[in-house]
Amino acid sequence: MNEFANLDRVAAQYDNPYTENPDPRLSRFFPASDLAGKPVPSREWLVRDLVPSGTVTLLGGDGGTGKSLLALQLACAVASGGKWMGRAVSSGGALFISAEDDTAELHRRLNDVVQADGLRFDDLDRLTMRSLAGEDALLAMQDGKTGALHPSALFAEIDKRTDEERPALVVLDTLADLFPGNENDRAQARQFVGILRGLAIRHDCAVLLLAHPSLSGLNSGSGTSGSTAWNNSVRSRLYLERVMQDGYEANPDARILSTKKANYSTTGGEICMTWRAGVFVADESETGLDRMAASARSERVFLKLLGLLTAQGRRVNTGGGQTYAPTVFSNHPEAEGVNKRAFRSAMETLLAAGKIRLAEDGPPSKRRQFLEAVE
Repeated sequence: MNEFANLDRVAAQYDNPYTENPDPRLSRFFPASDLAGKPVPSREWLVRDLVPSGTVTLLGGDGGTGKSLLALQLACAVASGGKWMGRAVSSGGALFISAEDDTAELHRRLNDVVQADGLRFDDLDRLTMRSLAGEDALLAMQDGKTGALHPSALFAEIDKRTDEERPALVVLDTLADLFPGNENDRAQARQFVGILRGLAIRHDCAVLLLAHPSLSGLNSGSGTSGSTAWNNSVRSRLYLERVMQDGYEANPDARILSTKKANYSTTGGEICMTWRAGVFVADESETGLDRMAASARSERVFLKLLGLLTAQGRRVNTGGGQTYAPTVFSNHPEAEGVNKRAFRSAMETLLAAGKIRLAEDGPPSKRRQFLEAVE
């Protein structure tokens, strides 16, 4: 029998604080009453609310978005005891395995990170790197008869290295190179994540798996890839994307990292960042006063443009279409940089405050609504 064939079941027996002398060959059942009087284990995080320890996190992003660089910056932060996108991380070793970039490219990227963070290469002695570019990078093999996945010899090598170094983080880049099956196959997706989760459990580390979204996941903004089992099987899913507004990218260096799934925290969180000098830098957090000033500005520009268009005999509405006010205003040369989302928020605020209103005219059979300012 393949020594890794029952990887998940075996992994669950190691480092179990609730049993004595666990036998990995046996399934272990216990009455819940056995937990009486035992301390409740704390939740362990590599990056609080983003990357949990002891399980798999999926980091998605379209090709060229920068997910490999972002993951490399995280590995450096872990190994050097620094911060990542302004967040504290657990200090420890890191194992970075890339099936996309060769050693020379990893060296160039790492050099940018070292310079940006004020480090030296000597500070990264706890970061172990491995390029699989041009090699067979599959972490599992598929049984020709049953279709079941079994860990490959390469996975066994990584498992052994992880056991020796005990890193806090293992980065695997990317799913398309490491996974041997059909990404739309639910059973294979769950098996593969199970293999990686066994690695995380056995060695008490966070596993960060990088992946590309499917076309539908890209267009919808969900960042999903293939079967929904990828999203359902991991405990945390992050998505790195460009900042687009109606198909237009105002700043090609801007990115947003969002939490799409979080079993142990809340979803919907975002980290805004900008690519500078070869690395991503977290944008400064907006304060309450900043938000108030931005809202006031959006409302002022909304009223200004409404007045301009009204004087020209042009009407806008709240219902959508070609005359939808936020769309028309965001494309106006005097929009002062206010985007469609901000204009939509301003419109709702101004309507609620009674500063603008919906009026209508036209014959009874064809009444038309339009926005007007309240004097």
